[in-house]
Amino acid sequence: MNDAPRTPLYLVDASLYVFRAWHSIPDDFQDAEGWPSNAVHGFARFLLELIEREKPRHIAIAFDEALDSCFRNALYPAYKANREPAPDALKRQFGHCKALCSALGLPVLADVQYEADDLIGSAIVAMRGHGYRGVIVSADKDLSQLLVDSDEQWDFARGVRWTADGVPARQGVLARQVADYLALTGDAVDNIPGVPGIGAKTAAALLGHFDTLDALLARVEEVPFLRLRGAASAAARLREHRAQALLCRQLTTIAVDAPLGDSSGHFVRGQADAANLQALCDRLRFGPMTRRRLFDAVGLDFAASQVPS
Repeated sequence: MNDAPRTPLYLVDASLYVFRAWHSIPDDFQDAEGWPSNAVHGFARFLLELIEREKPRHIAIAFDEALDSCFRNALYPAYKANREPAPDALKRQFGHCKALCSALGLPVLADVQYEADDLIGSAIVAMRGHGYRGVIVSADKDLSQLLVDSDEQWDFARGVRWTADGVPARQGVLARQVADYLALTGDAVDNIPGVPGIGAKTAAALLGHFDTLDALLARVEEVPFLRLRGAASAAARLREHRAQALLCRQLTTIAVDAPLGDSSGHFVRGQADAANLQALCDRLRFGPMTRRRLFDAVGLDFAASQVPS
């Protein structure tokens, strides 16, 4: 049996950190054309801290492009319909963030039908067979369903990491039960209704007893006899909303079959492009300290890049 440590593959939920920068950094920063660039500045700082601290060799940055074209919208048109469309100023910055990753030699994942979570899930599953463990850089609770064995999730801003063993203390259920749990409780952030009247404690207790949503629905006649407050009414709701629970499980389950492009290189960091990075720094009006850090972080000669050709 091979007990050698698995190679870490860092999988970054880019949208989380772009949105966080967009909301937390004043829009005092502008690019060369006068558009706000605060989110790109914040995202660049995040990338720098990650690269400088971890020096990842294998990494992929996943972006959301399936804003209203995700396969989940076809299943349930109201999926994420509660969210305001991203303003043009933010969409523009997402493009800059993707360009920055490419200039730094960081593999980018994006697809019009699959969300960043699906791309992360597909990458982590695909690479397990090649001896990798996932390090999911995100605070998103949905992603915990992907954790097995030595995989980790890392809330970068809070400096907290956990494995599958840490999920019950955080979410009340096992990592492999997260999708079923969210199917029962719903997820207001994504406009997923769940089963009306089934709250977090009830959902956790039901899964603790039945293990899976499928087993729960197949043995729903046992629910009224559980030592659970409101057991009879919970059973009635589960019978009435059985189809909705199954639909919600389709929405809350992260897909692991999303197209990843050419992953034969196992998402190894590529060679940074000095010319493109310099042009992007100019376009985004990055200061000299940020420019030097970016060049140094990916092994480029900053001084040489400042010499006119």
